[in-house]
Amino acid sequence: MKTIIESERLRIQEAEPKDSEFILELLNSPNWLEFIGDRGVKTEKQAINYIETSLRHSYNHYGFGLYVVILKASMIPIGLCGFLQRDYLDHPDIGFATLPSFEGFGYTYEACEALMQHAKQNLKLKSILGITTPCNVKSRNLLVKIGLMEVGTVIPPGKKEELLLFSN
Repeated sequence: MKTIIESERLRIQEAEPKDSEFILELLNSPNWLEFIGDRGVKTEKQAINYIETSLRHSYNHYGFGLYVVILKASMIPIGLCGFLQRDYLDHPDIGFATLPSFEGFGYTYEACEALMQHAKQNLKLKSILGITTPCNVKSRNLLVKIGLMEVGTVIPPGKKEELLLFSN
């Protein structure tokens, strides 16, 4: 398991097939389904496939991706956070999701802050975007808190829903 960065309370590392049980739980959590969307991952085998074809593919292809966020004190995985390169955006965007039982403790903010520094210092990313649905107030507030400003909207290809677009 490759550690990307650590913060005071968190270890952020690349996902591996052994994370399949956690990924299965996260991708089927209420907020993931409501705000990100159903990825059709309903079994551990499908979770392993998602890790390989989505998460690990991004690491290998772009040099970044969504990483597993782990509590250092207990080594429990609590969420995903990192960067995605979407076909319809000119620059990578920051993405994040946390299991419901770990929301409200500042972990997602801590992970985002650490990864924003990593993006500037190590990945040399100058522009970082963020997208979210207009009704996802928590994500909108977090994007602003980490230094992104709302700059417009975007409609992903094949979708009807307009997303808010944020940029540093």
